[in-house]
Amino acid sequence: MAVTLDKEAYYRRIKRLYSNWKKGEEEYASIDAMVVSVGVDEEIVYAKSTALQTWLFGYELTDTIMVFCEEKILFMASKKKIEFLKQIANTKGSENANGAPPITLLVREKQSDSNKASFDKMIEAIRGSKNGKKIGVFTKDKFPGDFMKSWNDSLNKEGFEKVDVSSVIAYTIAVKEEVELGLMKKAASISSELFNKFFKERVMEIVDADEKVRHSKLAESVEKAIEDKKYLGGTDPSTVEMCYPPIIQSGGHYNLKFSVVSDKNHMHFGAITCAMGIRYKSYCSNLVRTLIVDPSQEMQDNYNFLLQLQEELLKELKHGAKLSEVYSHVMDMVKKHKPDLMNKITKNLGFAMGIEFREGSLVINNKNQFQLKKGMVFSINLGLADMTNKDGKKPEEKTYALFIGDTVLVNEEGPATVLTAVKKKVKNVGIFLKNEDDDEEEEEKNEADDLLGRGARGGAALLTERTRNEMTAEEKRRAHQKELAAQLNEEAKRRLTEQKGEQQTQKTRKSNVSYRNASMVPKEPEIREMKIYIDKKYETVIMPVFGIATPFHIATIKNISMSVEGDYTYLRINFFCPGSALGRNEGNIFPNPDATFVKEITYRASNIKVPGESTVPALNLQNAFRIIKEVQKRYKTREAEEKEKEGIVKQDSLVINMNRSNPKLKDLYIRPNIAQKRMQGSLEGHVNGFRFTSVRGDKVDILYNNIKHAVFQPCDGEMIIVLHFHLKNAIMFGKKRHTDVQFYTEVGEITTDLGKHQHMHDRDDLYAEQMEREMRHKLKTAFKNFIEKVESLTKEDLEFEVPFRELGRSEEH
Repeated sequence: MAVTLDKEAYYRRIKRLYSNWKKGEEEYASIDAMVVSVGVDEEIVYAKSTALQTWLFGYELTDTIMVFCEEKILFMASKKKIEFLKQIANTKGSENANGAPPITLLVREKQSDSNKASFDKMIEAIRGSKNGKKIGVFTKDKFPGDFMKSWNDSLNKEGFEKVDVSSVIAYTIAVKEEVELGLMKKAASISSELFNKFFKERVMEIVDADEKVRHSKLAESVEKAIEDKKYLGGTDPSTVEMCYPPIIQSGGHYNLKFSVVSDKNHMHFGAITCAMGIRYKSYCSNLVRTLIVDPSQEMQDNYNFLLQLQEELLKELKHGAKLSEVYSHVMDMVKKHKPDLMNKITKNLGFAMGIEFREGSLVINNKNQFQLKKGMVFSINLGLADMTNKDGKKPEEKTYALFIGDTVLVNEEGPATVLTAVKKKVKNVGIFLKNEDDDEEEEEKNEADDLLGRGARGGAALLTERTRNEMTAEEKRRAHQKELAAQLNEEAKRRLTEQKGEQQTQKTRKSNVSYRNASMVPKEPEIREMKIYIDKKYETVIMPVFGIATPFHIATIKNISMSVEGDYTYLRINFFCPGSALGRNEGNIFPNPDATFVKEITYRASNIKVPGESTVPALNLQNAFRIIKEVQKRYKTREAEEKEKEGIVKQDSLVINMNRSNPKLKDLYIRPNIAQKRMQGSLEGHVNGFRFTSVRGDKVDILYNNIKHAVFQPCDGEMIIVLHFHLKNAIMFGKKRHTDVQFYTEVGEITTDLGKHQHMHDRDDLYAEQMEREMRHKLKTAFKNFIEKVESLTKEDLEFEVPFRELGRSEEH
């Protein structure tokens, strides 16, 4: 088989299992053998049987029986699985195999009747193990299927006494090895990434836009987000799954358990609880947070108290402590400081976690006597349910809940380590809206009033209290005029406010830093020899000034010139400085215009070769002149491109429709051109926009929602047929920004050969004219079909207008 098994991990873990069995603690003391049988059931996500298999082998093996006897182990499985298990049955070459019980492999036949001989061998082995009467099983695990049924029937006939060993096995595998801890830390970090980068951002968007989103829909979007690498910290999505469907609750309906599902109610902007857990390579993690929108002071106090309780719980979770004692200590703190919350707090404070999401025998409650061990991982969860909000007016505002939870690692000394590093202070989970909005509105109102005066506010007069039905036509007209005036004033207010803002923030020259610290300065020999050195990586010229190598960014250099006078070469470097270019107001565009500026530097070098040297000294200046020019050109080109991109609104991605019946026009030209030469291409309509693909492979995407006007100019009386798009926001192609894009094709010959003999009844001319008429008709039909298809595709959201030629006029100068 191609699948490999980690033999060393198996030997380590099977020896730990047998070592704990021999110690004879709890249920281990009474059993003579252990039987673990796994069938096939897609609905079972977590089971002790499959968890034990994953722990030992790294994989789940369906339709497999494992019998652990005192001196040997028997595995019964299909032929392929037996081939896989042969890797551990053969102990040659492995030192760790010493002390591990020998393995007997039995092949399962497809016919249930043919397995009786193998069943008898396993039952015989159980009889020969210790007293051969009591067997340890997982009583909750019941798998369907003929194979499982026939095995259970054979086992039941023998009358073995069954003892549930779920809790002792759980305790054995609860202490994690370094490899397992690595996987759990990774799972916890992915949970944190998903919460921070997707869920929290999405909730902020919903609150900002005042959207109505159902809890169930939001939970579904979280599940879909794990298919995207950017929310998983670059992890392969195939190794990641949810431990359970995300649980999102708000609006007074809360159930602080992990067995509930997100309901279909709309998210209420109050206390929003979210529980989610990522499973990475079979190992689980868990994270719970409550986002609070405009919390009252009482809510904030209760939330801070919950954080204090969690801090106390983390201190108590240490090696050797009993789970019941940990629970009691936290409850004592609640009784002491806020006794009224005793009936509000969650019934347990968490549970152990690993391959299984929730280990039922290792729950932090008042009854559990198990001791904590270093290397155990817990999901700790503290919540306050059915809390009353005194400031709440609506029913959904009157009740709230607070719920926080993390994945933590138990240490030998000191508090437990939190693996889900998502900030949870009030300032990190609180979304404060009212004060900010009020302040912004007040500022905007003051600015606009300063600019417009009181006259602008007159447009905001309210309509009379009468309904529109009672108004006369004249009154309706006046009311509508007032509405339009109000809109115009609002638009002017916004425009003037923006202008005022622009005046206040004067444009300053971009401050380019060459090196943030001295360690970044290159250690080239030219610098030590006091020569001019150009660092292309950081676009910096390092010049000797008073014997010190001084870096100047290429942006500070205005121009350079080189001249040869007699035996010397001179290199003159002019820098940008205030007042250097009069009439351009450049004195005010420097970040610190009062500083002392270097205006120019001139270097001189001899053209005469020094004896013993291979080159003339002036060669350094010549090279510096050439390289500075190159770096300057590259820098200016990049700056020009960035300037073009300034203010470009980021467009949505084009959703490609793979259907071949998409509306499509071929052999079109685009204006403005993508390259220097004009190129043909095809224009195709997709789900949310057009894509023009040139013959060279260049692509230009225009989204439907970015088109302000779409104009179709037929070829009646024209030599070209045109589709013109005037865009709301500019798009970039051909290294420039454009708000108008045309797609056109030529109809007939634009130029006429005047040297050709012309005759009224020339057959070639008549044929050419007829062909041109047919071509015009064909093109017009093709373009109209394309337009109709696009309009039906966009459900009339995009409509093409046709210009009236009669209304056009040509200007003559």
